[in-house]
Amino acid sequence: MKIREITESIESNILSPYAVLSANSRGRMREEEKCDIRTDFQRDRDRIIHCKAFRRLKHKTQVFISPEGDHYRTRLTHTLEVAQIARTIARGLRLNEDLTEAIALGHDLGHTPFGHTGEYVLNRLSPFGFKHNEQSLRIVDKIEGGAGLNLTFEVRDGILNHTGKGNPSSLEGSVVQISDRIAYINHDIDDALRAGILTQEEIPGDCLKVLGETHRERINTMVTDVILNSLDMPQISMSEEIKFYTDRLRSFMFERVYNAYGARPDEDRIERIIESLYDYLKKHPAELPGEFINICNEEGIDRAICDYIAGMTDNYAVKRFFDIFIPRPWRSNENL
Repeated sequence: MKIREITESIESNILSPYAVLSANSRGRMREEEKCDIRTDFQRDRDRIIHCKAFRRLKHKTQVFISPEGDHYRTRLTHTLEVAQIARTIARGLRLNEDLTEAIALGHDLGHTPFGHTGEYVLNRLSPFGFKHNEQSLRIVDKIEGGAGLNLTFEVRDGILNHTGKGNPSSLEGSVVQISDRIAYINHDIDDALRAGILTQEEIPGDCLKVLGETHRERINTMVTDVILNSLDMPQISMSEEIKFYTDRLRSFMFERVYNAYGARPDEDRIERIIESLYDYLKKHPAELPGEFINICNEEGIDRAICDYIAGMTDNYAVKRFFDIFIPRPWRSNENL
């Protein structure tokens, strides 16, 4: 037997009846010869990790824009924390960890520069709107490498449906969906405390009493609760009590951090950068990189600009703005 086949056999023997077995995947958009070593979901995970869009996440905002400090989360560290939480839950429930990890690593590939502020601006500017989960799917289906990554149906479905309103077709996708929320609520509290936007005393005391006083305790409470409450499946969920206080903590974060202008004082500047780039590129489509000119010819200028800007890192968006709109100092050719 090939190593892949041995792994598939092990999966069928040890995983939950509710797990998606690698051998039972609904397949890829384009048929490929299978790998002798890795299962289909392992290959998907590896393709995501090695793609350019994944590497760019290290320079994309999670919440705090270009923070002066080494310990604030970026979109990449957020992704890794989601993957860690999701794998813990998947293992506890005997679900497919490789599928879970692949979805988690790919779920935010389509996020814009400057976090949700960038997403809001592109959604307003684009005639067809913009949602980062749909853009993540578009990256793995079409943009990355010019032809996409050709991932399996299950990974693609989990990426598309990881947001709160999504309805993943697999329990592994549901694990990533709830892990995303556990991760960002807790690490955003940690970053807000570090930034001085919140104090420990301002966090709702009833939430701390039930969920835990520290970052570590709260994650442990939520993860443990999800596992214990989902043992019988086929549904991934928290208990009513833990969900109530988790939702309350999330609402508190929206009020005090996510929607609070004081937490993101540069929002107006960010909007100006993205709006200016969008308007300029619409007037000068020839300045799009070659792969986006192809998209322009196939799907229209707005689609191409949206793809290009959404793929930018924070630093690259600022650099493009600077190169286009900021006058450069005159340099004389005169020999001194």
